[in-house]
Amino acid sequence: MADQPVPLTEGQIENALRQAPGWRRAGDEISRTFAIRYHGGVAMIVHVADVERLIGHHADIDLRWGRVRFGITTHDAGNRLTAADFDLARRIDAIAEAHGAEPVEP
Repeated sequence: MADQPVPLTEGQIENALRQAPGWRRAGDEISRTFAIRYHGGVAMIVHVADVERLIGHHADIDLRWGRVRFGITTHDAGNRLTAADFDLARRIDAIAEAHGAEPVEP
């Protein structure tokens, strides 16, 4: 049986956010939006989904015309933030860069 994910403390979350520029926290979710053409966004989402499948962690994804928003929390930790969320955020950043997506500042 797999170990349950451990929620981060407020201090750990603040430190992780400093190391994840562009990601914003709203309660127990971190999110980031990227500007990208629609079909490029679809390709980026497929790339992210493939990585998510491999690591066993996923983001909520909202695809709109010209934008993709990723929202991340750990459902298995009671919808709290864990180290896995910030690991996935870093992976999404790398994938977005590879697809030429531009971060959208709030």
